[in-house]
Amino acid sequence: MGNDGYLPLFETKRAKGRALYRVFAGSMFVGICLIWGFRVSHVPREGEDGRLVWIGLLAAELWFGFYWILTQAHRWNLVSRHTFKDRLSDRYENELPGVDIFVCTADPVIEPPLMVINTVLSVMAYDYPPEKLSVYLSDDAGSHLTFFALLEASQFAKYWIPFCRKFNVEPRSPAAFFDSISNSHDSKQDKELAIIKKLYEDMKNQIENATKLGCLPEEVHLRHKGFSQWDSYSSRHDHDTILQILIDGKDLDARDSEGCVLPTLVYLAREKRPQCPHHFKAGAMNALIRVSSGISNGQIILNVDCDMYSNNSLAVRDALCFFMDEKKGHEIAYVQFPQNFANITKNELYSSSLRVLSEVEFHGLDGYGGPLYVGTGCFHRRDTLCGRKFRREIDNKFSVAKERKREETAQALEEKSKALANCTYEEKTEWGKEMGLKYGCPVEDVITGLSIQCQGWKSVYFNPERKAFLGVAPTTLAQTLVQHKRWSEGDFQILLSKYSPAWYANGKISLGLQLGYCCYCFWASNSLAVLYYSIVPSLYLLKGISLFPKCSSPWFLPFAYVAISKYGCSLAEFLWSGGTVLGWWNDQRIWLYKRTSSYLLAFIDTIAKSLGLNSDSAFVITAKVSDQEVYSRYVKEIMEFGASSPMFTTLATIALINLVCLAGSMKRVVMNESIGRTYYETMLLQVILCAILVLINLPLYQGLFFRKDNGRMPNSIAIKSIMKIGSLEFVAVILLAFLCSPNAVFGIRFVIDREECFSHNVKYDGDTVHVSFVVIKADSTWHSSHEGVDLVVKGPSGDQIQDYRDKISEKFEFVARQKGVHRFCFSNKSPYFETVDFDVHESHFTYYDQHAKDEHFNPLLEQISKLEEALYNIQFEQHWLEAQTERQAIVNEAMSKRAVHKAFYESAALIGASVLQVYLLRRLFERKLGMSRV
Repeated sequence: MGNDGYLPLFETKRAKGRALYRVFAGSMFVGICLIWGFRVSHVPREGEDGRLVWIGLLAAELWFGFYWILTQAHRWNLVSRHTFKDRLSDRYENELPGVDIFVCTADPVIEPPLMVINTVLSVMAYDYPPEKLSVYLSDDAGSHLTFFALLEASQFAKYWIPFCRKFNVEPRSPAAFFDSISNSHDSKQDKELAIIKKLYEDMKNQIENATKLGCLPEEVHLRHKGFSQWDSYSSRHDHDTILQILIDGKDLDARDSEGCVLPTLVYLAREKRPQCPHHFKAGAMNALIRVSSGISNGQIILNVDCDMYSNNSLAVRDALCFFMDEKKGHEIAYVQFPQNFANITKNELYSSSLRVLSEVEFHGLDGYGGPLYVGTGCFHRRDTLCGRKFRREIDNKFSVAKERKREETAQALEEKSKALANCTYEEKTEWGKEMGLKYGCPVEDVITGLSIQCQGWKSVYFNPERKAFLGVAPTTLAQTLVQHKRWSEGDFQILLSKYSPAWYANGKISLGLQLGYCCYCFWASNSLAVLYYSIVPSLYLLKGISLFPKCSSPWFLPFAYVAISKYGCSLAEFLWSGGTVLGWWNDQRIWLYKRTSSYLLAFIDTIAKSLGLNSDSAFVITAKVSDQEVYSRYVKEIMEFGASSPMFTTLATIALINLVCLAGSMKRVVMNESIGRTYYETMLLQVILCAILVLINLPLYQGLFFRKDNGRMPNSIAIKSIMKIGSLEFVAVILLAFLCSPNAVFGIRFVIDREECFSHNVKYDGDTVHVSFVVIKADSTWHSSHEGVDLVVKGPSGDQIQDYRDKISEKFEFVARQKGVHRFCFSNKSPYFETVDFDVHESHFTYYDQHAKDEHFNPLLEQISKLEEALYNIQFEQHWLEAQTERQAIVNEAMSKRAVHKAFYESAALIGASVLQVYLLRRLFERKLGMSRV
């Protein structure tokens, strides 16, 4: 309490241990400077090996040091906030401002309607006067399924909101709430809980059934007039504005089951035309701002993603404690809550929790004037979103606008407001430039928040103990990498735009906040240094050229100190933020994957765009649902690869290079023990770096070589990666390092009439023989009932090993008990010629017995043998998949032809029958006419 008796609505606390951290950071900076000094003072002379590589390492380490300095803006001045909601209620309970809540969705497949309405219901049930609460759903897909789901939710809300109010339910998303009490048996409200759960299940079944069918029954369309607005609907990219006020909070008849007022609920699908740009989420938000201004015009706007349900019913009051504080609230433009997720695994397989960013970095930005606007979970002043600049002499207190009496009916408001969502409304206006969210950037939220702060406003980061919002994190590696590509690409575009924090924000925001923005904007350019450091030291390890100081050199100490301190501090931050040690290790893996794939492609695409070589980036929606099989692997923390991706090719190439280099260096020491001690003294740091990269890529090696499930790395990725390594002239190195005798894959495609036999000589007892065949096609117009072939496999002594009958395709393996010639005989029972694709691959590995100390060397050779076998299996699998694909294409083509022929014959028959019917009817009427005349 101050001398004037003022009690603030919130307080700000500075983090403890700041002085200690600053001393540590100072020592880190000294270590970084010593590393730079070593690089500069030890540059190889002109003509010596590694001179250019050494200069490249110097450039990478200069960049790492520079970027580390930028990251200190996130840690130098951490603050935390605490609100006093009781004081807010005591002073302003009858003067609370109107709050408009925007929920955005864009695809009913990726963002299922049931998930969307759970988010809508959670924010409708906020602990806030319902007459001052309005919820708007922006459906950029214009889906009648989403509208139907919202219509059902508007009826369920009449029972759900009173239930939440009566029993103080948390969380207020029905799906999340019922999941949280699934094992409860001592609830006092069992009876009412059973009723409300039954109502929810009925609603859920109707929505899910409609979603599966993809359409609605005619009686549903007749039930509500809102469906008539789809009469002009052509497609999701071509339709009129669809606006429907489902619940009018001003209507005296809009009451819940207990007779209390309901919040306003509005559905909006803005007009879209193929020839008009719609600017993705930014365009949807701007349309919502305009439409809501004519319906409810709340002074505070909250926007949430459709998967971010409210987990804390008091979040609105928390935000208002900042806006309505008498002394500091007038300068706050928005209050940003962290992004948290409900489906994070214990050890955060894909590091999707953004744990350090939420628990450390944004607190640091808050100490310098406020965090970034991250697009969801953010409360805004309406007028700041519309471009109003901060003026200290005027904006000295939050004033609640007096509520205007509304004379128009809901129907009149709908018609009046539709024009505000037309696709031509923004032409020759400042929308998307000086008003609303900014256009032209994949991260429209970040650039909008930066422009607001540059107009003199501050923002606040509030991270309550009970998380305000919980969303859905990506459940596959591909989703994670695509999401980070969009973020890093958008941030890098900001850096190169007129809104760059490096110059646009200079002098308008604090230096610490400016550096904090730059830290995220440099994400994409981080990829170059990380890529260089991930490949070059390992390659020179294989060549035996040292790029780091010896263990006995004093210059070794700064490298060791910086590495240990940097990652020790990173681990401490992660554990302090509530993570686990294995979670931190997964975080380091994703850190590497992002910087060598997502950020690299984002950097290339942004540079290409700036040079006019490609078009604008598309807004990619992150999938909110996943296949049950994929999700079960995610819960078990098994990394999901599955689909092919250019980013996977890059990751696999880097991983294989490091594996080859580490195996080659181990071979060098094992085969020449005299150099072992000297080798590790001079190459220790490179060995450690390469070994860590191999360890961190273990899930990738498993996906490439050992996994058999659908989540493994596609075979095409491994082949592309090996081809890339080959293009770098590493094929010879791989062969030498693996000490292997390659066994080729024998493959042939032949046409069989009755019987064909092939021989394959197995050279060693105990070899594993892999066999596959696929019937590609049959030379017949219609498929025979005997389609398929028989295969009999016999050993050298004539004994039968395998026997398959009437098979279209098969893949199997067996262990050869005897070396010698094995026969594979195919038989064709059908009267037609069959084309068969046949492959045989023999697995065997030899090594030289003269190597000393086999008990130490054999385990290494065993692992190399497994790797070699996996590499050849890739080729074998590729043959099999190509044959299957070709067969399917031929079958599909044949079926299409059959369908066309069938349709032609049926049409001809129908026409003939119609002609005959007309002829008979005509004759019948002629006869009747003749009889009547008589």
